[in-house]
Amino acid sequence: MTGVVAAVRVGLDVTLSVPTALVRVGAAVVVALPAVVVRSAGLELPSVAGMVVFGAAVLASVALLMWAAEVVRVDVPGTVALALLALVAVLPEYAIDIYFAYRAGSHPHYAAFATANMTGANRLLIGVAWPLLVVFAIWAVRRRGRQGDRNAVRLRPHRRIEIFFLAVATAYALVIPLTRRLAWYDTVVLGGLFVLYLWRIRRVEHAEENLVGVAATLAHQPDVRRRITAGLLFVAAAVVILAAAEPFGESLIAGGVSLGIDEFLLVQWLAPVASEAPEVIVAVAFALRGRADDGLGALLAAKLNQWTLLIACLPIAFLLGGGELAGLPLDARQVEELVLTVAQTALGVAVLVDLRITRLEAALLFVLFAVQFAFPTPAIRYLIAAVYVVLAVGLLIRRRHHLPELLAVARFGVRKGPFQGRMR
Repeated sequence: MTGVVAAVRVGLDVTLSVPTALVRVGAAVVVALPAVVVRSAGLELPSVAGMVVFGAAVLASVALLMWAAEVVRVDVPGTVALALLALVAVLPEYAIDIYFAYRAGSHPHYAAFATANMTGANRLLIGVAWPLLVVFAIWAVRRRGRQGDRNAVRLRPHRRIEIFFLAVATAYALVIPLTRRLAWYDTVVLGGLFVLYLWRIRRVEHAEENLVGVAATLAHQPDVRRRITAGLLFVAAAVVILAAAEPFGESLIAGGVSLGIDEFLLVQWLAPVASEAPEVIVAVAFALRGRADDGLGALLAAKLNQWTLLIACLPIAFLLGGGELAGLPLDARQVEELVLTVAQTALGVAVLVDLRITRLEAALLFVLFAVQFAFPTPAIRYLIAAVYVVLAVGLLIRRRHHLPELLAVARFGVRKGPFQGRMR
């Protein structure tokens, strides 16, 4: 635990000197450079080497985008900033998934990989990232004698907005496995929910954000230098994503064949781990600094983005790639994965209805996630999905007195008070 904590602190100090910040930016560029060079030269790498080189580039692009997006928030006001951040957040995480959906338009066997990456990214957040944050948050409170709950992480009232939209999206997501396809109307509904979410949160007061690490250093530069730097970071990240997304996806498939590993599993778990890691590290860093609400709020917003905007993008990519307007067809395995993801999300919503997640609930989310790997047969996985649903219904019944608050916040907004906090 101590070693992990130290690593997070090194990467996210509150203040950095300009040379130190530039060194860290330079390190990310160096990590990404081999992928750009290989792609530009038209070279082909062995599958395993390609997984490493292009996967590292995707990871580096996430860091570059995070720094750029945080710096831009100094200059871009309100709703524009929210829309920009929402777009930026999806680029590295979704580039591979959108590529697979696009390819599925002319090569149907790629459809499985599109849903694999999407379901893997969604389940990792609730099954691993949320419990991990709770562990570090409680550890920080107990270790340092901080004020706060020693057995749970609490959210501020304005987080009910994300919880409400996540609940609505989850209820609608039941349509997808029932119809056995991702269709244009899923794009309309889920994309519309995401837009409505952005419109809704614009009404919530935003406190000034306390930046840390590289972003804090760059944000304190003179206006012209800061804006040019943010623009260069965006351009660099975009170049890396364009260079690395396609070969990384293909390397995962070829690597699975050469290593004797199910390529579906590699696409489902390895790619999301690479794209989610920096965001999880930032959330954990918030928890260690006594800002567990900000950390869990960031992960909650990420889950909502993936559960709405990501799914909404896939039918569009499929159509542009030559697919039918009827949408991306799903086979039995993909339906199984979606059912499990919907059920897990329902439990995640039920856990957060009372604006807190206890260490016991975090452990439950992780154990149910881990059991999926120990018993991968369809019958067991549907049983796990049923367990998720039963637990979710039980929690919602037990916490039914919180439901009017959730609906009231979604409709009328958060009343100003001592818990009115910053929005991410």
